[in-house]
Amino acid sequence: MTSPSTEHRAHPSPATVGQLRESGWQSFPVKEELRRNAIARIQAGEALFPVVMGYEETVLPQLENALLAGHDVIFLGERGQAKTRMIRALVGLLDEWMPIVAGSEINDDPYAPTSRYGRDLVAEHEDDTVIEWVHRSRRFGEKLATPDTSIADLIGEVDPIKVAEGRYLSDELTLHYGLVPRTNRGIFAINELPDLAERIQVGLLNVLEERDIQVRGYKINLPLDLILLASANPEDYTNRGRIITPLKDRFGSQIRTHYPLEIETEVAIALQEARPLEAEGVRVTVPDYMTEIVASLSHLARSSPHINQRSGVSVRFTITNHEVMVANAARRALRHGERDVAPRVSDLEALPASMMGKIEIESLEEGRDAQIAENLVKAAVLTVFKERFTPERFRPIVTAFEEGAVIHAGEDVTSAEYVALLEQQPALRAAVSELTGGDESAASVASAVELLLEGLHLSKRLNKDAVGARATYRARA
Repeated sequence: MTSPSTEHRAHPSPATVGQLRESGWQSFPVKEELRRNAIARIQAGEALFPVVMGYEETVLPQLENALLAGHDVIFLGERGQAKTRMIRALVGLLDEWMPIVAGSEINDDPYAPTSRYGRDLVAEHEDDTVIEWVHRSRRFGEKLATPDTSIADLIGEVDPIKVAEGRYLSDELTLHYGLVPRTNRGIFAINELPDLAERIQVGLLNVLEERDIQVRGYKINLPLDLILLASANPEDYTNRGRIITPLKDRFGSQIRTHYPLEIETEVAIALQEARPLEAEGVRVTVPDYMTEIVASLSHLARSSPHINQRSGVSVRFTITNHEVMVANAARRALRHGERDVAPRVSDLEALPASMMGKIEIESLEEGRDAQIAENLVKAAVLTVFKERFTPERFRPIVTAFEEGAVIHAGEDVTSAEYVALLEQQPALRAAVSELTGGDESAASVASAVELLLEGLHLSKRLNKDAVGARATYRARA
């Protein structure tokens, strides 16, 4: 179960079926409930999924159409494309509170109970039947499809303890309900649907079309009211299984997701999702161009012939790279005793630890993985550098190097040393000020200087000698 929020208002006051009728409460199918609430948000100009970025013109209109049409939905896309996040966000479109027959395992509607337990209770007590209120956060069920998932997990099975208590096997009350019926009148999601064994997928056919379930040889009619959502990777990538054709046919809408199309969206996602680093005595400020480098790295990886594009380059690749870059800057500040710090180009050398587990590198030569990753980082730095500056802009700086200037940079150089460098090399000052936006703090100046030096090197305007974490920039021979 997943709760979109732990904060909610108190539930309504009716405590019996009779009081519920007097209050005027009406029962609606869950798809109608979602449709009604989606329409209200659309009319009010509110975003249905404010936490999802980059899908405003592509995925979200399709999802809105599916909700208005009352469809079950399957999201098809590579890893890290917010499929599960959108599914869980749908809980916010349910009514905040829903009444059920008190004690019901499958959220029986007080006006039309489905289970034997609910029917018997309402038949005996009628309007005096006690009800309880269920918050929308409890109306969501989720299952990660694994090869060992069984029909009993999803649909149900005979409970031997209930049989041992004296009930007959033919008694519906001996059933132990699975995840699907326990999410009756709610939202049920299956992640990585192709991983579900085909014989188990067959068990979902009735759930999607006839809206009932079958457990072994029981003669029961248990019509379920739910919306079924699923996520899957494209079948050309997922070699572990497939979605059977009859099951795909029963989903009303299939929505194809994608990675962020613009760098700006990738940057916004990274800033929203990356965990802030809190270290006592250290304050980290991330320049916008450093975040752009991390985002550009992801976009370059998604178009690189050296990266397996079928497996995808997740947005988590961007987020974790950003977090590691910030962490390395904080570690450097702690070692130097600096209070304020900003990530620099030299901090990008820490990224392989967060990169390599999230991409599948395709290379004919052994041991080239590290080199391919390093080249991607360099390409990202050069891309951002060229977007901000033109080559003519650096003629005075290059001239200073041709006249004998040599600059040392790297992780072991403090921010104060970079500030002192500007006094020795005034040609750098204007470009640094342009990058920092006038921010003259030592941390910002240090970050800007490293980007300028590395950008000039990658643009073949300067030479660079690197030994470990230390680099030396000088004029080209």
